[in-house]
Amino acid sequence: MKKLALLLMIAAFMFSCKEEKKEVTQEEETKEIAQNSMEKNLSKYVDVKLTADVSKLTDNERKMIPILIKAANIMNDLFWYESYGDKTELLNSISDEDTKAYVTINYGPWDRLDGNTSFVEGIGDKPLGANFYPKDMTKEEFEAAEIEDKSSIYNFVRRNEEGALYSIPYNVQFGEALAEVSNLLLEAAKLAEDEGLKKYLNLRAKALTDDKYQASDMAWMDMKTNTLDIVIGPIETYEDQLFGNKAAHEGYVLIKDQEWSGKLARFASFLPELQLGLPVDDAYKKETPGTDSDLNAYDVVFYAGDCNSGSKTIAINLPNDEEVQLAKGTRRLQLKNAMRAKFDKILVPISKVLIDESQRQHITFDAFFANTMFHEVAHGLGVKNTIDGRSTVRAALKELSSALEEGKADVLGLYMVQQLHAKGEIEGDMKDYMTTFMASIFRSVRFGASSAHGKANMIRFSFFKEKGAFKRNENGTYTVNYDNMIVAMKDLSGLILKLQGDGDYDGVAALVKEKGVISEELQADLDRLSEASIPVDVIFEQGIEVLGL
Repeated sequence: MKKLALLLMIAAFMFSCKEEKKEVTQEEETKEIAQNSMEKNLSKYVDVKLTADVSKLTDNERKMIPILIKAANIMNDLFWYESYGDKTELLNSISDEDTKAYVTINYGPWDRLDGNTSFVEGIGDKPLGANFYPKDMTKEEFEAAEIEDKSSIYNFVRRNEEGALYSIPYNVQFGEALAEVSNLLLEAAKLAEDEGLKKYLNLRAKALTDDKYQASDMAWMDMKTNTLDIVIGPIETYEDQLFGNKAAHEGYVLIKDQEWSGKLARFASFLPELQLGLPVDDAYKKETPGTDSDLNAYDVVFYAGDCNSGSKTIAINLPNDEEVQLAKGTRRLQLKNAMRAKFDKILVPISKVLIDESQRQHITFDAFFANTMFHEVAHGLGVKNTIDGRSTVRAALKELSSALEEGKADVLGLYMVQQLHAKGEIEGDMKDYMTTFMASIFRSVRFGASSAHGKANMIRFSFFKEKGAFKRNENGTYTVNYDNMIVAMKDLSGLILKLQGDGDYDGVAALVKEKGVISEELQADLDRLSEASIPVDVIFEQGIEVLGL
């Protein structure tokens, strides 16, 4: 009997050890899977040094750059709050360094290249309104509420102790930080040798403290001879996917490439003529684009905040104020060094996998630069107000406005290239522009549905496929049908311009639902890009040390 009891004890002990070993093994496997997943996430990005030639700058300009970078860097903390909330609390709750790194890239626990899915355990879906509104607030509640400056793009919506909604202006919520930014811009203004830049910096410094940006936007438009530039403040409304209304903070520090800018200057003068030729009824092109628009090429030396989250901007079209646009047009800034990095490290490798070998010679940087540039110019075409005069297009289309506007700019950018090429104003083979445009769809659609640019490219891919603008070959590559692409471009341009002019929210929603999706076949092709270790986007090694200042 004692022997039997002893055998049972030994068996129980051995079983217990096996179970413990099994539990440890499962825990290790789970940890290993998580680590591999995070390594895969980080591999979506490729590191790029953000450099520029500073040798031609004056002494004062060289002194200004560190000040401007310091000001722009503060935008990171402001955008963190807008995107998520308490950055420190989130990062302190995560022990894995790779996960922390990916959180930092995304300014939160949601993957911007994967439809804003959560990648941090215990954190659910990202609120559509980010941190601009109470997380439990519905659209209906907001629309019914009486809130001061309800339509302002420069305030947060919060609940009081009784549960009622109220607003907090940015200059109050971020008072201390914005005061510091304002002082830095005033410090830089004292060093500025260009009078236009000096005026802009002084006015922007004031705007950051009172949320009245129009005067500084006008001054920014008036700058013509500046070498340095800074785009800073609450600007784009992409982060607010509930209403597409609240502006998020960001900052760029830039150095103008005077030689390249000189080459681009003449194109802005064609805007009124191109507006009249848009492939849509006259009612949808009755507005006259501002003739004071200009095109410039820059090397960007610092990104911060909204523009540095997820996929990085390679061109800027501002200001967004419709009144300023109608009065003065917009400025289009082509970020040449960032553009070159994406072309070399992402677009060319994509073309080697997905573009038919017979057309790969048509993938060129000049075409990529031109398509990107005219995308920004094309934001100025069409109408800013609905044709019935009741509202702006942005207000009528709400959270769908950004995706449709990006889609308009893409397709009208190609329209502009085609029109100017026919006039002899642009050199090169038109096949270069169209093939590079096709490859760029694959590049941008990888940004995912959470990105306005990603969603716009999904819609265009589906539309172009239906129109026969390309065909998929048996080997998984794509061949462009150049004649059909021209037709598809005009048809999609007309459709988008009409939806905007009509302020047709339901029509846009139907378009997004039907065509703003990635098919299984396309997803399989995009997966091949990941398997080939082609990054989706870039992250920058940037700052004063990288510039050698």
